[in-house]
Amino acid sequence: MAGTVEIYDTTLRDGTQQEGISVSIDDKLAIVARLDDLGVDYIEGGFAGANPKDDEFFQRARSLHLKNSTLTAFGSTRRAGGNVEDDGAINALLAAETPIVTIVGKASAWQVRNVLGTSVEENLHMVADSVSHLVARGRRAVFDAEHFFDGYKLDPGYALQTLRVAAEAGAETVVLCDTNGGSLPDEASRIVTAAHEFTAPLGVQLGIHAHNDTDTAVAVSIAAWQAGAVHIQGCFNGYGERTGNANLTSIIANLKLKLGVDAISDEQLAALTDTSVFIAETLNMPPHAFQPYVGASAFAHKGGLHAAAVNKLRESYEHVSPGTVGNRNSVVVSELSGRGNVVRRIRDLGLEEEITDEDVREIVRLLKEQESRGFSYEGAGASFELLIRRHLPNFEAPFELVDFMVLIENRRTARATNADQPGGILSEATVKVRVGEDILHTAAEGNGPVNALDHAMRKALLQSYPELECVRLTDYKVRVVAEGTGTGAVVRVVIESSDGRDTWNTVGSSENILEASWLALADSMEYWLVCRR
Repeated sequence: MAGTVEIYDTTLRDGTQQEGISVSIDDKLAIVARLDDLGVDYIEGGFAGANPKDDEFFQRARSLHLKNSTLTAFGSTRRAGGNVEDDGAINALLAAETPIVTIVGKASAWQVRNVLGTSVEENLHMVADSVSHLVARGRRAVFDAEHFFDGYKLDPGYALQTLRVAAEAGAETVVLCDTNGGSLPDEASRIVTAAHEFTAPLGVQLGIHAHNDTDTAVAVSIAAWQAGAVHIQGCFNGYGERTGNANLTSIIANLKLKLGVDAISDEQLAALTDTSVFIAETLNMPPHAFQPYVGASAFAHKGGLHAAAVNKLRESYEHVSPGTVGNRNSVVVSELSGRGNVVRRIRDLGLEEEITDEDVREIVRLLKEQESRGFSYEGAGASFELLIRRHLPNFEAPFELVDFMVLIENRRTARATNADQPGGILSEATVKVRVGEDILHTAAEGNGPVNALDHAMRKALLQSYPELECVRLTDYKVRVVAEGTGTGAVVRVVIESSDGRDTWNTVGSSENILEASWLALADSMEYWLVCRR
């Protein structure tokens, strides 16, 4: 087993090949800064010469002052039958002016003959010429042996020969690429062991680059490290082509917390979750809540027995302390919840001295009853907090819903008989709410029935609570949660709201989508008035 490790991040090159990811130059530079702070050893900035964006990135990156990381450029070997001196790909790597260059070349004889369309001998010359040319011009070289594992399974002698040629040409690291992602950890370990025995006398480091097509890329990478690969390539959050690359967030945490390898410092490890979320948001990708270590649900406890145990001893259902990776645990409230989940939430709110045991039992009963009616509080923490606070002895609701009515008119019909009548669909809502002793009756139009309800309710409440002006509905989701006859099914509405600083989610459920929306809207405004104002 190796004692040290090099972490090589390829999020900005291989990671951006994932469907749905598009990144600007400024985004790339921001991610480089975060990875540098985290302590990643190498950051691959892009494919030199592949597009104007990557070329401009390398130009702008020259002004970076990295503290912990070294920037690398990626490119391919010279063309088959070509001259390395005037090869466009090689010159683009030199033009990137990074101290390290990573050159990809075929390590599979089958791929060379059938895909590259050249001889196995020429492919070896392409590797040797490219590496030696770049090294002679002051670059440190990493050789990515593409399709190494598949190539080794068909012709191990040739796959190993590509490593020897690269090493003798001056490469400091040769990386075994499971390009198709089809290798399992046991066979990867066996093949890496053989490669390590072959390359050790050559004085070259061994690396691993795994894809996740069998959902074992992290396991393959760890197995490769245990077999002698000291250089591990991957992408943050497992981004990458097809099903992604080896997830560096999990690899770093496993190395540090499970295998005792100081890939990064303890302080840097505590920034792992923030870095993961920052990269996701910068790439405009939703953070994966169920990702190990850094996901929002990585240390969430829903079952009542689990939550009760965690309240006593966190390690009873947590394999590491969440804080070591900058995450935190949480108790999810649902129909599976027991008393422990509710007590934990009450404690988090600092209300344990005001809520009695009888209140807790009633809250648990009400929770299960509400969820049986289609409510769900897992993604609507604000509604659940209100459910708790309504049991406080001194709780006073800031307003009370009385009644509402929504009208929808097809004005296209009216326009057909009156040219002066505006066309389109009109939505108008009328609401009644009680504030203190007063009943406020207001009406408003909107671009849809929910929007009209929102405007009408806000119009009524602003008379007593003008500070509500800052609250805005930012997201609206509807889901059918119980089968019914056609459109008579029970629906759940979850609303996300924001005051420009905080965001919160509330829920409503009913056979009538407008009533469900009305309940969720009311919870949103009541939550802000009670808990955030």
